[in-house]
Amino acid sequence: MKTQTSIPTPKERMANILFKLDAIKFGVFKLTSGKASPYYVDLRVIPSFPDAFREICESYAQYITSEIGVKSFDRIAAIPLAGIPFASQIAYNLKKPFLYVRKGIRLHGRERRVEGILASGDKVLLIDDLLTTGLTLKKAADAVRAEGGVVTEEVVFLDREEGGKQLLEKNGIKLHALLKMSEVANTLYEMGSIDKENLKTILKQVKKPR
Repeated sequence: MKTQTSIPTPKERMANILFKLDAIKFGVFKLTSGKASPYYVDLRVIPSFPDAFREICESYAQYITSEIGVKSFDRIAAIPLAGIPFASQIAYNLKKPFLYVRKGIRLHGRERRVEGILASGDKVLLIDDLLTTGLTLKKAADAVRAEGGVVTEEVVFLDREEGGKQLLEKNGIKLHALLKMSEVANTLYEMGSIDKENLKTILKQVKKPR
């Protein structure tokens, strides 16, 4: 356990934000993918807390600047719906044009999946809040590619480590995650925020890379 006087690392601060804002819940939940899960991460609550939202968006921007480089992509695209508030703020912070990918084709107007200005050959960085199976991000990448965009990298705040990274890699996409669920679980356990049973509950869901 960490002592009270220990200075938290950036990852510890972000894990603590999730816990304090009640963004991690235990129970029986059905995820977007249809999978059942004994815990749920709800990052949709974060924008309701301006200080936490600002800190997380700044962490995204710093990570992207140092690990990817702002010159390596032309535009930022959000995944609906939870990824939109994060991606729009990050695009603003990095002074990059903002796009978002619709869940389905619009049946009027331009009938496009991607909203915003996208030219053929534009390098697009996809941003979402979290990753589970990777299917949502893959579909978004497919939509951007279908309209001429180039997608090779995606950034999420949290990777639940349930096979999504491997799926994206098979489709030529490198995943970047600010946090991994195993890191969050172990950090919260070391801080005394969750007990051993909750730690085991989360780690049992983590899919080991093959």
